[in-house]
Amino acid sequence: MSEFSIQRLKDDLKRHEGVRSTVYTCPAGKLTIGVGRNLEDRGLLESEIDFLLENDIAECIRSARQLVISFDQLNDVRQEVILNMIFNLGASRFSKFVKTIVAINDGFFEKAAAEMLDSRWATQVGDRAQELAERMRTGHE
Repeated sequence: MSEFSIQRLKDDLKRHEGVRSTVYTCPAGKLTIGVGRNLEDRGLLESEIDFLLENDIAECIRSARQLVISFDQLNDVRQEVILNMIFNLGASRFSKFVKTIVAINDGFFEKAAAEMLDSRWATQVGDRAQELAERMRTGHE
């Protein structure tokens, strides 16, 4: 098939199937996303999962740089902690960790770790919070 033919097919499929960025139930009763992607029967390929994850991480990095002034000066381990939290919480909820963010920006990592653990998030995610707080405190994996 020529590139032109593939493009025409893509345009037709988008017109016939519609384009949806969120999950919906198709007329056949299947959970669907994108251009008619049946999530129940087909799911996602590993390469598609990795692509989505890489895009999500890139968005987390953009958010981290806006929310944590010192982000680029932190070591990789502490950056990973922040990104892990933003990925889990979303940037909006992470931004409410004001005392944690201030402590990080001031270089008070023991305080930042304590603030992380003194949250509803910590009780919800359990061991994940303990592990991330320890990494924030020490700067080591």
